[in-house]
Amino acid sequence: WHQDYGYWYQNGCLYPDMASAFIAIDPNTKANGCMQVLRGSHKMGRIEHGRFGDQTGADPERVEPAARVMDLVYVELEPGDTLFFHSNTLHRSDQNTSESPRWSLLCCYNTKHNNPYKESHHPFYEPLEKLPDSAIKEMGLKLFEAGTDFWDPANDETVGTGKDQ
Repeated sequence: WHQDYGYWYQNGCLYPDMASAFIAIDPNTKANGCMQVLRGSHKMGRIEHGRFGDQTGADPERVEPAARVMDLVYVELEPGDTLFFHSNTLHRSDQNTSESPRWSLLCCYNTKHNNPYKESHHPFYEPLEKLPDSAIKEMGLKLFEAGTDFWDPANDETVGTGKDQ
């Protein structure tokens, strides 16, 4: 179990004024380990996150009693369905041991007043420039060069291997 803000907090965001959008690419079912949420858990506030055994996540001492009193919701989704949830919502998914893939896209949203106060691999707020629809055709297809780094775990304090670990 974890909260997205549990990790964002470690990366320097002071407030949980954030949301995530979980978009199903494939069907997400109980059989292929769909996401689970504890209904109302966002009201608990931030739970300490760290290494517990061989897992990184929310403190089990807080999660276990929450799981006893809050409704467990299996979030079964069809392709294109989207779950929007608060950054303090406790969630997890089971291992997919089925033959069915369970690809999803996760987009996280932060308010412009909540930039990380310290250097982080997450981007700072920058206003987006609105472009005309024709800009997509004008840009054409651009491929990334081989070896392009999108994420370096050595710079991510949330995975337990970052520079301050």
